[in-house]
Amino acid sequence: MAKMSHAEIEAALADLPGWEAREGKLHREYQFADFPHAFGFMATAATSIERMNHHPEWCNVYNRVVVDLTTHDAGGISAKDFALARLLDGVAQKLQ
Repeated sequence: MAKMSHAEIEAALADLPGWEAREGKLHREYQFADFPHAFGFMATAATSIERMNHHPEWCNVYNRVVVDLTTHDAGGISAKDFALARLLDGVAQKLQ
């Protein structure tokens, strides 16, 4: 998987509201109604994430989940990160 150029990243971000490129990673913060919804988001996404074999850097504090995505093998953001971002957005939409 190849690292995307700055122009490719910016073009792909146009289709992902709420996501931004930050410090060489795709970044988004989700906010849910409460802790069970935030934790449920992570648990629900985990099976699909494992199938993708592309794991996020994420952190949960109460009703928030902070996500950073990068492809270490590519040395930066790749198409795999955008695929995972779309998956996470789909899971979040069902739980919000």
